[in-house]
Amino acid sequence: MRIAEAGLLICFFSMTGWAQDAQTNPVLPDQDTIAIPTPASVNPPLPTPPQAPPTPTPYTRAYEVRQNIHKYASYATLPLFATEFALGESLGSEPGSSGSARGLHGAVGAGLVGLFVLNTVTGGWNLWQSRHEKDHRTPRMLHGFLMIAANAGFVATAASAPSRHNPSAFEHDRSVHHNMAIASIGIGTAGYLLAVFVHL
Repeated sequence: MRIAEAGLLICFFSMTGWAQDAQTNPVLPDQDTIAIPTPASVNPPLPTPPQAPPTPTPYTRAYEVRQNIHKYASYATLPLFATEFALGESLGSEPGSSGSARGLHGAVGAGLVGLFVLNTVTGGWNLWQSRHEKDHRTPRMLHGFLMIAANAGFVATAASAPSRHNPSAFEHDRSVHHNMAIASIGIGTAGYLLAVFVHL
């Protein structure tokens, strides 16, 4: 009996010691499992404000396409003027002289007329569509009239070209053709520079 009582007392004191060790040495959690707050969770990003809608325009997409065609085609105006004038001055005063240069002069002249027809159609159409707009109205109207007058002058210049089949009137027709070309180039240049400097 004494041996059994001694064994029970030893077991009792052993269990009491284990309980005290568990209270004084608690199990700490693993450092890898602790959630560390990130800056994004501390200060969440502010929502982006909605973008303003594009400014409405009273003109159609076709208007903008014609405007771009008119603008970029106009870049060829002054180079064609200079080329046509130089070719015309290089031609001889005798009928049938400088055949290749005469053909090139006619081809550049036809391209010049085509350019002015294209810009007359696109520019005139947009001018009519924007007739109620008051901003730069007078310069736009003046630009349109000058370019239409230059276009008519180039058509008349092409029609007045001297013919080698009429040698007696060749010199007179050549002078008329030359003067009309100079006048048309001058009017067209004035209309072009007006559009450039006024930013039409």
